[in-house]
Amino acid sequence: MSTREPIKLGVLISGSGTNLQAIIDRIAEGTLNATIELVVSSRPSAYGLKRAEAAGIQTLTLSKEIYADPMTADEVIATELKMHGVEYVVMAGYMRMVHAPILATFPNRVINLHPALLPSFKGAHAIQDAFDYGVKVTGVTVHIADDKYDCGPIIAQQPLKVEEDWDVDTLEAHIHEIEHQLYPDTLQMIAEGRMHVADGKVSIDPAAED
Repeated sequence: MSTREPIKLGVLISGSGTNLQAIIDRIAEGTLNATIELVVSSRPSAYGLKRAEAAGIQTLTLSKEIYADPMTADEVIATELKMHGVEYVVMAGYMRMVHAPILATFPNRVINLHPALLPSFKGAHAIQDAFDYGVKVTGVTVHIADDKYDCGPIIAQQPLKVEEDWDVDTLEAHIHEIEHQLYPDTLQMIAEGRMHVADGKVSIDPAAED
């Protein structure tokens, strides 16, 4: 196991939290050298909050009233994340854009997951859009979030061949399988100190030999 200190994560969610669960599970099994210091949900009904509570992780839910002013909401979130000692912010099905208060507090340390091979099929309906377009290959992207939707330097991508007999639900299930593997793998690579950002691009050091 790494002699490095675990990286401290704050996870932003809006829904069921399956990627949050994948990260929790990998930490528990010792293959992700990280801790989750805080889970922030944009919805009080998000099932991901139950996942966090079951794992003993502190949670924060913001009301619709606070989100009425996105900048104020992000100031609250950034302050809470800092108070909890968070080093990297992990967006895991977070259906809101992050703004300057979070991006400036965690420069190049806000990580997002997107269910397509960026720069193709940006937006909230990427799986359906890729399916409707009839692509033969799609996949999953992990990237650094910036002030535009689904932009920012790409950290990792994994392609997926779309079989002819798949419907959109089958495609979605395969995309989620990749997400649950690729996201924790990418966070572990970050925990190992192998990610570097320069001139708007990410470079990755090779994995150390055991």
